Amino acid sequence: MKRPQAQVAVLQAADAQEDRRIDAVAEDAGLKPEAATRAAFELEADGLVAVDEETLEHYELTEEGEAYVRESLPEQDLYEAAIDAGAADGPVQMGQVIGASGLEGGAVDIALSNYARKAYGDIDSGEITANPDADPGSDPEMLALEAVADGRVEDADPDALDQLERRGLVDAREETVRSVRLTDDGVTALMEGVEAAETVDQLTPELLTSGEWEDVEFTEYNVEADAEDVSHGKEHILRQTANRVKDTLVGMGFQEMEGPHADAQFWINDCLFMPQDHPARTHWDQFALERPDEIRNLPDDLVERVRSAHREGVGPDGEGYHSPWTEDIARGMDLRGHTTSLSMRYLSGHQVGDLEPPERYFSVEKVYRNDTLDPTHLLEFFQIEGWVMAEDLSVRDLMGTFTEFYEQFGITDLEFKPHYNPYTEPSFELFGTHPETGEVVEVGNSGIFRDEVLTPLGVDCDVMAWGLSLERLLMLMYGFEDIRDVHGTLCDLELLRETEVMR
Repeated sequence: MKRPQAQVAVLQAADAQEDRRIDAVAEDAGLKPEAATRAAFELEADGLVAVDEETLEHYELTEEGEAYVRESLPEQDLYEAAIDAGAADGPVQMGQVIGASGLEGGAVDIALSNYARKAYGDIDSGEITANPDADPGSDPEMLALEAVADGRVEDADPDALDQLERRGLVDAREETVRSVRLTDDGVTALMEGVEAAETVDQLTPELLTSGEWEDVEFTEYNVEADAEDVSHGKEHILRQTANRVKDTLVGMGFQEMEGPHADAQFWINDCLFMPQDHPARTHWDQFALERPDEIRNLPDDLVERVRSAHREGVGPDGEGYHSPWTEDIARGMDLRGHTTSLSMRYLSGHQVGDLEPPERYFSVEKVYRNDTLDPTHLLEFFQIEGWVMAEDLSVRDLMGTFTEFYEQFGITDLEFKPHYNPYTEPSFELFGTHPETGEVVEVGNSGIFRDEVLTPLGVDCDVMAWGLSLERLLMLMYGFEDIRDVHGTLCDLELLRETEVMR
C-alpha cells in the first residue's frame, strides 16, 4: 500500500493501545502539528485511525490578579477595616473605614462594588456595616485566584472563575486537543506494509513547462480539516465603522471638518455660551495643557462679541450670566472635550471663510474627557459631530436626520428625551436599545443652537447640531457590552479578530 509520506509517518507514530496527542505524534513523525493533523483526518476518512477531540480551558492571571494573589482583594481589605472600626456592632462612617483600609483610587470603587455582593455587609447613605459571620479568609474568588496561580484550576469553583474573568483578574482561553489511535484496519495496514508515495502538493511553473505534471501524484486535501490559525493585521473595527459613518454622511450631503485636538477654551467652551465657572470647565472634566498654557491669537472682534454675550446677553431679552468672564481663561489651552470646537471655528468663518446657508458639515474625531472608566466611558473616544445651517429648521428636521442616519446601520428603535444644554434650545438626547442586554443606551446629544451662540459668530439663520458617540454606535451594531474591549489598554484582541464586520 502506498500513501503520502505524512500519512505513513502518522501511522507509524500512532499507537493501537492508547490515544496519543497529536502534538506528540507530530514530534515523533517529524511533522508540523498542522501537517500531522491534516494527515490524521485523511487517515480517519479511510478508517485507519480514530481521531478524538477534547476542549480544555486554560486560565492565566492578569497583572491585576497577580497583585491580589500577593496581597488580598480590595473587598477583603475593606471588610477587615470595617471590623476593626466596629462596623459589626453598628453603622460606621464609610469615609473613616476607607481611610483605615489603605485603599485608594479605583481600588475603592472595586471594593465597594463587591462588598455587598459577597454579603460582607451593607453600604447605605455614607455608612457601612459588617457581617460578623462573613469569612473573607474563605472567599471563593480569592481561593480561585490562588488555585490558578498554583496551577490547580481543577480545584477552583467554576462560578468564582467566571466572576474573576468578568472582573478582568484572569484570562481564559479554550484549546482543542486532538488525539489519535490506530484502528484494527490501521494495524493490519502496517503489518502488510505501507510505503511512502512521492506526492506533490503544489502545481509549480516548472511542472507545467516541463510537462511533468501529467505523471506526478498530487496530494489529496481534506478541506474539512483544521488549518493553521494565522493572525494577521487588519483595519480596526472602530476605524472601519468610522469610515462607514463618513461615507454615510457624505452621501447625505455633508462635508468634513478638520481642526486641532488641543485648542483654546474660547473655541471649546466660550463660543458655546458655557459660563467660565461651569463645573464642566474644571480639571475634573477637562485636561488642561501645561505647555503651552494659552493660545496667543484669537480674533479680537469675535472675542468681544462672545464676552458681551456672556456678560450682557443677546437681544432685548438677553440676560447673560452676570458672572466673571476674562480673556485669560478663554486663552487657556485644553484638549478638546468635544468636537463642537470645530463647529465654532467653521460657523464663525475663522476656518474656511464665511458660509452661506444651506451648509452641512461633520467630523468623526477623537475627544478627551476626565471621566471615570466604566463599560460606557473612556478618557478618550470618538465623537460624530455634525450641523446643518439653513432657514426655518425645527426639531422635526433634527429627528428626521437622525432617523435617516441610524437606519443606515440597522438601528430603527431610537428614543428621544428632552435635555438641557447651555448652548442649544430646544435640546434632546438620543437613546438606542442594546441588542444583547436590552438596556437603553444613550448614544448622543443634540439641539438647535441658541442665539447667544450664533449671534456672536455672525450667523443669522438656524443651525441644528449634534454630538454622537462612535463607540456606542458600535455597541448597538455588534452587541459589545464594554467599550474597553474595543480599544484601549484592556482591549480584547480575540474579540477584535473574530468579530465579523457588517457592511
